[in-house]
Amino acid sequence: MIEYTLLAGLLFGLYFSLVGLGLNLIFGVMRIVNLAHGDFLMLGAFFAYWLFHLLGPNPLISLFLAFLLFALIAYPLYFLLVPRLLSARDPEMLSIILFFGLSQVLEALAVIGFGTSERSLPGQLLGHGPVQILGQNFPAAWATSGIASALAVVFVYFYLYRTRLGYLTRAVMVHHEEAVSTGINVHRVSAIAFGIGLALAAVAGVFAPFMLGSITPAMGIDITITSFAVIVVGSLGNPLGTVLGGIIYGISLMMMQTYLSSWANLLPYLLLIGILLVRPSGLLGRQVRRA
Repeated sequence: MIEYTLLAGLLFGLYFSLVGLGLNLIFGVMRIVNLAHGDFLMLGAFFAYWLFHLLGPNPLISLFLAFLLFALIAYPLYFLLVPRLLSARDPEMLSIILFFGLSQVLEALAVIGFGTSERSLPGQLLGHGPVQILGQNFPAAWATSGIASALAVVFVYFYLYRTRLGYLTRAVMVHHEEAVSTGINVHRVSAIAFGIGLALAAVAGVFAPFMLGSITPAMGIDITITSFAVIVVGSLGNPLGTVLGGIIYGISLMMMQTYLSSWANLLPYLLLIGILLVRPSGLLGRQVRRA
């Protein structure tokens, strides 16, 4: 039982790494708090649901389409919303207000478009039969989601550490004003990071019907809270620290669902309170300050 729980926690941990990755990337680059993050994930989930029932493609195809679509939408959305925030005296506080309002708008539009009923997709779309990992059998959808999430993390790593755009992005993350003074087009770099962040949320949404069981327009707020728990545990502002936070969250969730199921819904709040009391900078906070 414990082996199954730990391996299941690892698979879910990889998925929750993807769930929080875009949120942490946006905060790390722009220092804005995207409270609509979960709602963009929800829209990605409904995009996959709608596309499947309209054309019937495999969700893995929807994954690439969702990434491209949300990246394209996010680029003009950035220039509509973010530059004014960044020029304000307290952009973090204003971003909380602005993106909370955006969250409510997106949820209302989703209710109008899809109703309030829970929706789901057949798990067999991501593979038939169980997948054996170290002698334990898991649904193929879990394994596929875990692998895709790991590949998304690798993509972000290469983007940040192996491309010229990534070097510019990390320069903006370290010191915004110095990046401006060296001639970096900060808004262009930030807009691309914003687009990648929202696109990653949409990709996580494609797997939501398989990993979370069902989707609903009201799921955004819970996903946002879970995402904050994941990135705070790893380190707020360090995108790759999200992996550590996601794995810790995934294993903790599986352990609680197995042994303390009645407490499982409290896990995001317990992790947030615990890490803020013990290590407010997150488990990788020191490495972020040295960057």
